[in-house]
Amino acid sequence: MATCEVCGNEYDKAMQITVAGATHTFDSFECAIHAIAPRCAHCDCTIIGHGIEGPDETMFCCAHCARDSGVEGVADRA
Repeated sequence: MATCEVCGNEYDKAMQITVAGATHTFDSFECAIHAIAPRCAHCDCTIIGHGIEGPDETMFCCAHCARDSGVEGVADRA
């Protein structure tokens, strides 16, 4: 059994996710999202989808937040 690094639950079906060379163990996608998903630089919400990356690698949840932070030429729909 593996132990989730977020909630401490011991679970026989835990998953391991490797990000930037570091391996993490979670018992659910919810815990994985809480621990490793990026946060919007403008509103601080968790970015679960693609998000929008600014020119300096800053991540935003949507075009609105990117524009409010000064990023030009972004749109949520193409």
